[in-house]
Amino acid sequence: MKQAARRMATRLARSPKWQAVPGGLLALRALSDAGDAGFPLRKPDKVYGKIGNLEVRLTRKWRDIKLAQRLRYQVFYEEMSAVPSLRAELRRRDEDPYDSVCDHLLVTDEAAGQINDSWGGTRRQKVVGTYRVLRQEIAERTLGFYTQSEYDIAPLIVSKPHHRFMELGRSCVLEPYRNKRTVELLWHGLWTYVREHKVDVMVGCASLAGTDPDQHAMALSFLHHNALAPPEWRCRAHDNLYINMDRLPREKVDAKAALKALPPLVKGYLRLGAYVGDGAVIDRQFGTTDVLIILPVEKIDPRYFEHFGAPNEVKSRVAVDA
Repeated sequence: MKQAARRMATRLARSPKWQAVPGGLLALRALSDAGDAGFPLRKPDKVYGKIGNLEVRLTRKWRDIKLAQRLRYQVFYEEMSAVPSLRAELRRRDEDPYDSVCDHLLVTDEAAGQINDSWGGTRRQKVVGTYRVLRQEIAERTLGFYTQSEYDIAPLIVSKPHHRFMELGRSCVLEPYRNKRTVELLWHGLWTYVREHKVDVMVGCASLAGTDPDQHAMALSFLHHNALAPPEWRCRAHDNLYINMDRLPREKVDAKAALKALPPLVKGYLRLGAYVGDGAVIDRQFGTTDVLIILPVEKIDPRYFEHFGAPNEVKSRVAVDA
């Protein structure tokens, strides 16, 4: 073990990046500046707020990202009808290449993390909710937006050169925690992140359970007639994936029944002022019918600023030192 450590230290010492770093107090700054070039420093988690025993934070640790992946597996594959690959089934984690380039927001239950484990220590905080976010500048340098695989969002981004886009994805909350407090805390964290990075537009796919669009005829038709993005914000599902959402005429749509059928996350986006894209997409791996959400910050209903904070605020309204 010691010999292996010595060999690793020798290789590091010979690295051009390491040799280029000055000694003394300048070293830390030089390493920090080199972070984007492949020599990252570990940064502490950023806590965005707390409500009771729940905390929302931006994690910097890969071990916590793995906990988020385990939560996603539990919700998407065990509770819902997603079909895991052999690798996912063996590892019990929902993971893909985007996890390494996205930021991850976590809601943790501090009370559940204080139980002594069998090794004499304390268990890490329990992850009960998560959001995966990808900013435009990161997407353009790496894998692009995940949403582009279902919807042609590229023309919209090109048409808005002065807007900063951010993708939302892999949102889920553990079943016992699916209540107003957890979802509200997750949104506090997300909204603080949006303001911190001066994001102008949020996009992403939201899902309805099941792959039969006729079972969602009322909900899809309601979205088409009442929330379809205006032409300047509209994106269309790729032709080979396109499922018509206009399944019922407007006069046949029961708004109350449609809203009851929509997932809480979609209803939350609509209350904020979000639009939907043109056409739904069937995701057979996850067993869902997807719709595109487009949420320009400038279109958010100002009523919500009184509770979550105005766009020009940076700190979360539920921050510990707020």
